[in-house]
Amino acid sequence: MKYANNILETIGNTPLVKLNTITKEVEALVLAKVESFNPGNSVKDRMAVKMIEDAEADGRLKPGGTIVEGTSGNTGMGLALAAIVKGYQLICISTDKQSKEKFDILRAVGAEVVVCPTDVPPDDPRSYYSVAKRLGDETPNAWYVNQYDNPSNAQAHYEMTGPEIWEQTEGKITHFVVGVGTGGTISGVGKFLKEKNPKIKIWGIDTYGSVFKKYHETGIFDPNEIYPYITEGIGEDILPENVDFSIIDQFEKVTDKDAAIYARKMAREEGIFAGNSCGSAIKGLLQLKENFKKEDVVVVLLHDSGSRYIGKIYNDDWMREKGFLD
Repeated sequence: MKYANNILETIGNTPLVKLNTITKEVEALVLAKVESFNPGNSVKDRMAVKMIEDAEADGRLKPGGTIVEGTSGNTGMGLALAAIVKGYQLICISTDKQSKEKFDILRAVGAEVVVCPTDVPPDDPRSYYSVAKRLGDETPNAWYVNQYDNPSNAQAHYEMTGPEIWEQTEGKITHFVVGVGTGGTISGVGKFLKEKNPKIKIWGIDTYGSVFKKYHETGIFDPNEIYPYITEGIGEDILPENVDFSIIDQFEKVTDKDAAIYARKMAREEGIFAGNSCGSAIKGLLQLKENFKKEDVVVVLLHDSGSRYIGKIYNDDWMREKGFLD
């Protein structure tokens, strides 16, 4: 009989799917790594389990303990699945810009959710970074995950996601395109792929209101680059330790409007129901299309499922309210 011993054993081995319509202007073969096939419906399942297992191994996370983490939603879901299987409590700290669906889903799988204001500096005591750290310190028998600076995040993608992409493309991949938030996915996958073939280009997709692109190009952390934006899951107002800028060849910024519109286009033109930042990744790839040759093999990672955004980018009234639809 073929079966998994628990839901965590179903993480990974997600499909690589050729894009046909939305990328028709691109000469190269474009393949989407569809991470919504993971049980928690996002790429974050991979690193959530790795971070927990590494913390168990070195004693940071003790039996019956409480996991505390700041999350835009997807990492929280991965942590929740692992907490259920392994017998931990989970407190997720998030921001008020995230979709209601994300909070409902986290509560459905037993997590406690604390919501903080988005529009405050990272070092403000009300910010979700500060609240997560404080709750990690104050909660008895707790472990604060800190996915931004936790090296197990990038290591999970170096050990798992990178090798999958290399094997699925038979080593023919020439470009890897992915949205950047904590930096774990791009840094882990990028490190593995560049060790296999240093000529592979690693491109990060950023959003307006985030510091990554300017910092990568100039080495300057510019506070003037920081302002509120709507796109969920990518971009930062800090520099996470997991972002290895030396591995990333280029950043491309995508507007909030384009991120939403291209996620919707992908659902209608490709039948791939993907999340907000996936629209950013596709539009960023299209903005860079002049760089591709016919023989190139481009892999774009689609981070999560559209089910997290039903009340937002897949809701016509919300789209009109934001000025994204006529």
